[in-house]
Amino acid sequence: MEFQDVVDRRRMIRDYDPRPVDPALVDRAIRNATHAPSAGFSQGWGFLVLDTPTDVRRWWSTTVDPASLDQPDRWLTGMMRAPVVIVPCSSKAAYLARYAEKDKAASARTSPPPTGEDRWAVPYWHLDTAMAALLILQTAVDAGLGGCFFGIPPDRLDAVRGEFAIDAAFDPIGAITLGHRARSTGSSGSAARGRKPPAQVTHRGSWSVD
Repeated sequence: MEFQDVVDRRRMIRDYDPRPVDPALVDRAIRNATHAPSAGFSQGWGFLVLDTPTDVRRWWSTTVDPASLDQPDRWLTGMMRAPVVIVPCSSKAAYLARYAEKDKAASARTSPPPTGEDRWAVPYWHLDTAMAALLILQTAVDAGLGGCFFGIPPDRLDAVRGEFAIDAAFDPIGAITLGHRARSTGSSGSAARGRKPPAQVTHRGSWSVD
């Protein structure tokens, strides 16, 4: 598939056919994710892959209220059919350690150089992992699959950490369902709002509001 086609066809897919996904495609998605840019080449990311029926069921049992599992709404019904869930995680510690190394400490442009989190205006460990997640979504499109990035309820994060033994140095930034699209996904959810045209979001030279 041409790159522009991959970009144009990317949608958040919330309704899946339960057919299994070729493990090689999951491996390719993770490989592509590791080609995302990262500040200082810190690569402070990790990916929890749940690709068995048992593990996927554990995911939903851990993140969804039992009553909702018994009587799932349309969104949950479609999402639970996805045979793969990938949880991208970011590590602030990896960035702090990388920028404490000699080559990065010597490259600081301020005197005295900032330390710790003060070095960054935004948390790049999250941003870089999000870019890796986008490459997973784009790989899914290229492979003829569907994918959806969605958040984890804050009150379920500790349960997710415990259930899947996530390293304390890593923070889940969300989750991605991966699978074959249902025959008719339609245009539901936020997609019904329509996409803003480039002219509406582009500001050249300065930011002005008409």
